[in-house]
Amino acid sequence: MTHENKPNAATQAKKRWNAKNYAVIKISAEPDVAAAFKAACLTSNVSMNSTLIQFMSQYSNVAKKHKPANDFSSRRQRRSAVKSIALQMERIRDAEERCRDNIPDNLQGSSVYDAADELVSLLGDVIDMLNSIY
Repeated sequence: MTHENKPNAATQAKKRWNAKNYAVIKISAEPDVAAAFKAACLTSNVSMNSTLIQFMSQYSNVAKKHKPANDFSSRRQRRSAVKSIALQMERIRDAEERCRDNIPDNLQGSSVYDAADELVSLLGDVIDMLNSIY
């Protein structure tokens, strides 16, 4: 090895320190996504590495706050989940009902109106069934 190619002691020490204190994470991305990310980082005058580290840190903190998917092992957990689903379905039914009610008079009785009306009715039936379970 020539003198020019031989790493000096400081470089070797830095490599050892980095290996001990950092993990290397490789990612693969579609070329257009990678190019857009690189361009955005250049425009913002931030390094891609620091941006990814910041994202990973923020994502990890959010993930810590949110527990993993519920296993629904208790009746209380299942009942709460069913109630939550029923409430969301009620919101969807109400929105569909408003949409149906805003269909012009000349389209009432049309396939669009009938589909909206049937959906409102079906959602109401499902909501009633879900609420009657518990």
